[in-house]
Amino acid sequence: MSVATTTAREVTRTVSSGRSKDKNVGSLVFLGALWFSLFFGVMVLLVLIVDTAIKGSPRFDSELLSNYGSIVRPESTGFRAGILGSLWLMLFTALFAVPLGIAAALYLEEFADKERWWNRLIEVNLQNLAAVPAIVYGLLAVAVMALMGFNTTGIVLGGAIALALLILPVIIITTREAVRAVPQDIRQGSLALGATVWQTTWRQTLPSAIPGIATGTILGLSRAIGEAAPLVVVGLAGSVLFDPTGVMSEITALPMQIYSLTSNSQEDLRTAASAAIIVLLIMILGLNALAIFIRNKFQKTW
Repeated sequence: MSVATTTAREVTRTVSSGRSKDKNVGSLVFLGALWFSLFFGVMVLLVLIVDTAIKGSPRFDSELLSNYGSIVRPESTGFRAGILGSLWLMLFTALFAVPLGIAAALYLEEFADKERWWNRLIEVNLQNLAAVPAIVYGLLAVAVMALMGFNTTGIVLGGAIALALLILPVIIITTREAVRAVPQDIRQGSLALGATVWQTTWRQTLPSAIPGIATGTILGLSRAIGEAAPLVVVGLAGSVLFDPTGVMSEITALPMQIYSLTSNSQEDLRTAASAAIIVLLIMILGLNALAIFIRNKFQKTW
């Protein structure tokens, strides 16, 4: 009995750690292929980033952030409108997607009857929607705008709806995983003390899952801030010479400006586009760093 127990423990330790003493030729070749794939992917990414940074280095100045786009003076063109437009889009995207995504996730995880066919249908569709191409959400946003009676294109509302639809499945899935990670003992203890299911969810389950929810939400927003395909469909312009003033204001976004300048024949504009790519990359990495900080700072172990 003791020998079987010891063997079982060794097998469990090997599986959990991912290590094995069986180092034959096939396993070593496979491990080497894995390391080479990781090294090759990271090196290609670093080469692309460094090459883009070198090309855009002549435009790392204050005018890149403070000036509007200009074809007449390409050497001093800037991305002020695109940066402000992206910030406005992220604000309204979060307002549209985060409350709806969290509410939907809480319903599906805590209140929905999983035996009902419509709840099972929603489950399947959520998994599929997370893999739908981004441009499809732009088409869906155009349809939503038409149903709401808006005929103006290229406004904050249209772009925010497209990006909110894009990240909504991601927020729902990550929120459900965070809620599912909360131990059942917390729920059962609250219910045993006389709390209702709603009170338990609102006061116990949701606060315990906030670190995971915040991490998934920020990662979803970091994906949305770099998307250009749905914004093209909803009609955002490649260049705007004024700051956004409201939800009905016409705007551009940083990915849209980069997309419009990369194919331009003027070398100064392509240089500015390379510099703007680095600015956009810094914004995305900043959001990812914030998500990592929140996860490490507030993550709970049960």
